[in-house]
Amino acid sequence: MRFNKSMLCGISASLICSIPMFAIAGVSQDSVEKFTQKTQLKFGVSDNFKYASNSFEGNLNFDNKSDVDLPAGISDWQVYFHSIRKIAEQVDKGLKFEHVNGDLHRLVPTSDFKGLKSGSTLELTFKGAAWIAAYSDFMPRAFMVANNGAPVIFSNTDTEDFSQFVKPIVRENQIKKFNSPEMDLTQIANAENRYIHNTKVAKNDISESDALKRVIPMPQDVDFNRGETVLNDNWQIRYSGGATSEIKVFLADLKKYYKLELQAEPNHIPTSKQPLINIVIDDSVNKGKAASYQLEVDDNKIEIIGSDNAGVFYGMQTLLALAPADSKKEVTLPRVEIADSPRYEWRGMHYDNARNYHGKEAMFKLVEQMGRYKLNKLHWHFSDDEGWRLEIPDLPELTEIGAHRCFDLKEQTCLLTQLGTGPFKSGSGNGFMTRADFVELLKFAAARHIQIIPEVESPGHARAAIKSMEARYNKLIAKDKKQSVGQLLNQAGVLKTDTEVKTIQNLQAKAYLLSDPADTSFYNTVQNYKDNSVNVCMDSSYQFIDKVTYELQQMYREAGVRLTNLHFGGDEVGKGSWTGSPVCQALFDKPGNGVSGVADLKPYFTKRVAELLNARGISPGAWEDGLMYDTLNTFNRKELPNEVFTANVWDNIWEWGVADRAYRLANNDYQVVLSHGTHLYFDHPYEAHPEERGYYWAGRYTSTEKTFGYMPDNVYANADFTRSGKVIDNLEALVGRSLPKLEKPENILGMQGQVWSESIRTEDQVLKMLFPRVLAVAERAWHKAPWEGDNPSNAKRQQDWLKFSAALGKKELNKMLLSGVSPYLPVPGGVIENGKLKANSSVPYLKIEVSLDNGSNWQPYLAPIKVTKDQKVKLRSYLNENSKSRITQVN
Repeated sequence: MRFNKSMLCGISASLICSIPMFAIAGVSQDSVEKFTQKTQLKFGVSDNFKYASNSFEGNLNFDNKSDVDLPAGISDWQVYFHSIRKIAEQVDKGLKFEHVNGDLHRLVPTSDFKGLKSGSTLELTFKGAAWIAAYSDFMPRAFMVANNGAPVIFSNTDTEDFSQFVKPIVRENQIKKFNSPEMDLTQIANAENRYIHNTKVAKNDISESDALKRVIPMPQDVDFNRGETVLNDNWQIRYSGGATSEIKVFLADLKKYYKLELQAEPNHIPTSKQPLINIVIDDSVNKGKAASYQLEVDDNKIEIIGSDNAGVFYGMQTLLALAPADSKKEVTLPRVEIADSPRYEWRGMHYDNARNYHGKEAMFKLVEQMGRYKLNKLHWHFSDDEGWRLEIPDLPELTEIGAHRCFDLKEQTCLLTQLGTGPFKSGSGNGFMTRADFVELLKFAAARHIQIIPEVESPGHARAAIKSMEARYNKLIAKDKKQSVGQLLNQAGVLKTDTEVKTIQNLQAKAYLLSDPADTSFYNTVQNYKDNSVNVCMDSSYQFIDKVTYELQQMYREAGVRLTNLHFGGDEVGKGSWTGSPVCQALFDKPGNGVSGVADLKPYFTKRVAELLNARGISPGAWEDGLMYDTLNTFNRKELPNEVFTANVWDNIWEWGVADRAYRLANNDYQVVLSHGTHLYFDHPYEAHPEERGYYWAGRYTSTEKTFGYMPDNVYANADFTRSGKVIDNLEALVGRSLPKLEKPENILGMQGQVWSESIRTEDQVLKMLFPRVLAVAERAWHKAPWEGDNPSNAKRQQDWLKFSAALGKKELNKMLLSGVSPYLPVPGGVIENGKLKANSSVPYLKIEVSLDNGSNWQPYLAPIKVTKDQKVKLRSYLNENSKSRITQVN
């Protein structure tokens, strides 16, 4: 078997490279395929308590059910696997753990490896960073490579079913994060404590009528009258000519979801004696406040009057919100008078599909639902370390390389595989939106009064762009070497010299380069990357940002809208970036530019990008830590020329001492969008349970109820628990200093939810993580509840939540399902008291099913059921055959 030593040395440690060739055992491609097909590779968490709170003990197991023997000693094979927790370099049983980059790790056999014979098992123990307390912390699609052969995925890991490759997480030292230096006080969800919680909240029943009448988000003023109105095809529509776009969406929704086909004409055309929907734009509504509307439903007339086009659209959405989910051809509506205005101008959702791309349809479904619930800002995080998801003309490498991950360690055909994608471009999470797709999306969003705010992540979190531009440079240099001098003429039409040609070619290749090959800086980011910082001292970095901005502007113009806001990220730059950059040192040495050392580079970058965007009439945005010198001090706002500069404030881990940044930034004239991790991060689990998907660094869970209870007018009032689950009684005592008051409330623009997608690989997964929590964001961003304030009423909040959740269970979840969105369903609660099973849900009117034979057969739960001691009782929530919750065991 031919063995390419130079190739292997390029991808592995010096272990193999230092061994004489004759000492290395080979593994054939056929053996790799047989071994990975039959061998069971499983991961596990052994002990989160062993090393206190900063590391854990894990295990990796091989059960060799193949007929292949792995040879003893150093060999030409490696096993690659994904781990979000960095595993320290270590050797166990002769196999060496190595960190490659990001979440990619590998195992390499050493001379001490005893081999793995057919029919044998092998358990490796390792030490990893932090802790693992959820199945979704482990990533699928581990694979094996031998010599220079094709990679092959271990078949049992090529799935989204964690039970196939993750060992059970059930013990206290697995489901809790740590027990030192303080205890993890998190209560892990089970059937009993869910039941108790749901019983405490649901003290009063909400009638079906009231659940149907509850509009999400709650309007400001609602007055229901006696009686009902039946909307059918006999009705006609008259509308202000300026509302043509809104009418098109309204008619399409009536037809698609309610099978109603109404005739609509401009209001200069006389009406007949048929029942009438009258739609008017009148800027006197609510004194002209943007997006306000009035809605009246009467016997034979429905009137929607908006202060502007957005107001008209939102009035239409409220009308549709009053309709039962199962209405067809005839829609029964309560008679009502509503006057409504939004609480905040900025009502948003942030969507990261850079980490994992979930397909075009996922974005359209999100936008449709956002419009339905009156959200108006989609912050699109389309670029990050693991992917670039938008086609940019003239820079095809961004999607040819940056939109795909595979096993290419030189990264000239794709990015290094990450996040469970596996070794092939066909793997999950790969893909991008074409330019045409994005223009289509912009039009779709604009028709629903949603502004899409793109994020070009920089200077950190930019690995996809960096590697794509390195590939572009390499490609152009290689191509230019083949060109003859005769292909290039100077201005006089005379052939250029070889030197001139090489200079031109080099400039073209370097035009958008984001990294300097001579940079020796060493750093390791939170996500364990070593090479994801754009070099902020190179002019080509700003040329790249300007080029991407220009191309984005053209797309927006083609869609008939303006690009008014662009987010440039700015967060989590690896400490140590640029310290070894000769280009930066040259900048430091240049007098009079206000840059004297590395600490000046982030504000320098921010100012240059702000000026670049200002010249194009675009307002910049950044994450909070991208605008801070340190914990307390913001960048000098006066040095930034932009009238509006938005700051997404996310880090409200109270014990970290940075949760007052929202007010610090607002007081220093940044325009703040509240984006707090503890309540508004939807990459977090819905409940504290190892089977729930998501990260849990900010809080152990973020339920829909928790988001519903967020109080944006008083950031400090949301300080409930520390990360360990300890109740916060005195916030200033916890932080250790006084906290600033909000002096300029006008600089709080609003709020938005966030979903990050490191552990979310499919459309179904991301939609479940979004919905129904998005509705709770919509509720708080649009409507200020009477229970909010400096002394919030928990009792009133619970009653309000009960009405909100009843609307979810009675109509909204089913409406989502009809729209192609399968929402997350909360797991029921249940207890057995005096031989009877009692079950409940956090969402009234959501159906519950019960199994008395350990899941073999299911039946509806309608009332307490008598059970025997030997029956294995399980519960689940249920919408239809394709939409069910996780299963919980009661006894």
